[in-house]
Amino acid sequence: MEFTRRGAIALGAGVAVTLMLPARGALAAAEDRIAEFTGGAATGEGGITLTTPEIAENGNTVPIEVDAPGAVSIMVLASGNPTPDVCTFNFGPLAGAQRASTRIRLAGTQDVVAVAKMADGSFVQAQNTVKVTIGGCGG
Repeated sequence: MEFTRRGAIALGAGVAVTLMLPARGALAAAEDRIAEFTGGAATGEGGITLTTPEIAENGNTVPIEVDAPGAVSIMVLASGNPTPDVCTFNFGPLAGAQRASTRIRLAGTQDVVAVAKMADGSFVQAQNTVKVTIGGCGG
């Protein structure tokens, strides 16, 4: 078998397309989870604060915090992970604040999305991009 420049370009393009397919699938999975959480309702902006680092040196432990005064529940997603669901926080009537913080695992550089269901039945969304330099659940 002779390896030509044209063959190398075709092989490289095929590898690039193959690597991008799972990311598109994960993004679609995150959008499906948001639609399921909201029941297909539109999400607004504001009323929720998502705090994430801009750059995470280790994708295995990325600290995040969500704050949505007046929220009944908050769902957090990592859109680039193989399984985008991270967690859902539910708040009862006796909750002192509708705020939570945790550490999550990210497969690589991606968007972290938080969607809050407010007491009036509306939904608000916040999104931040986290750049992961090493580690993560993807290797």
